Amino acid sequence: MASLRKFGRKFVPTVVILAVMATVGCRLDMHVQPRYNPLAKSDFFPDQRSARPLAEGTVARGDERADAYFYTGKIGNNDGDYMPFPVTREVLERGQERYNIYCAPCHSRVGDGNGIIPSRGFARKPPSYHIERLQKAPIGYFFDVTTNGFGIMLNYSAQIPPRDRWCIAAYIRALQLSQNATAADVPAGQSIPSKAPEFAPLGTGATLPQIAPAKTSKAETE
Repeated sequence: MASLRKFGRKFVPTVVILAVMATVGCRLDMHVQPRYNPLAKSDFFPDQRSARPLAEGTVARGDERADAYFYTGKIGNNDGDYMPFPVTREVLERGQERYNIYCAPCHSRVGDGNGIIPSRGFARKPPSYHIERLQKAPIGYFFDVTTNGFGIMLNYSAQIPPRDRWCIAAYIRALQLSQNATAADVPAGQSIPSKAPEFAPLGTGATLPQIAPAKTSKAETE
């Protein structure tokens, strides 16, 4: 029993000191620190704005944007007229997919401006991509309009990343060609109009139609 009392007298001061230190460390002003509410007035800065602009030359991580043309579609103040990367089948297919999602509701799937929204009474019908002015427009123009908007059209920079905007611009060029092509543009050996594809048996109808494999003639098999 004596040893227990001796143990208590030895460690009680230590416990008290630790308790006092813990109490001091939990003061309220550690939680309510000096700060400004968003856009609040500040008397510290000459312009009285607490929200400070970014320092000149600040670059967000992973967003250096060293290729200015890729992100603006402009050379100086003028619209550029070349793609910043090669146009492949995959690029055009991606452009078609994004175009049908974001552009076709107003511009229509063939780009004539007769989309579902104007047909339902929208105040202003967009121009056709097939008019002379837009046929002659550089490809950077379409990228710039998608990025910054034009007239009553809002910009799509938040919804569509830069590469997809270029894919859409390339697909618009393909649309313009498709609606204004001549016989000289048809590949050799392809008839006009093209022969309708033949489909494999539909079966139960639970799957999408599949194009039937090409038939080989008897002479080719021999």
